[in-house]
Amino acid sequence: MTTYRAARPETLRIVPLDALTLIYHRASGITHVVDAPVPEMLEALAGDDLSVDQLLARLSERYDLLDADPLALAIRLDELVQAGLVERL
Repeated sequence: MTTYRAARPETLRIVPLDALTLIYHRASGITHVVDAPVPEMLEALAGDDLSVDQLLARLSERYDLLDADPLALAIRLDELVQAGLVERL
């Protein structure tokens, strides 16, 4: 089973800015400008290795998800892996 975890907290500088969030990724030197649900996903993954289904369950516990789609979440996770903000294990 594939699991995911957020990048180590010391490698990220996360700054909320109105409706958007800036995430500076120290390893790459890139600042990412993201919107929901990325900050929420990173928070849910912090300190844990979770599968797509486990992450979806955790997000559903914390937030009112109207259209919880595991495939859409997996695609978003893969984008975050490519950006270096999430690790695939």
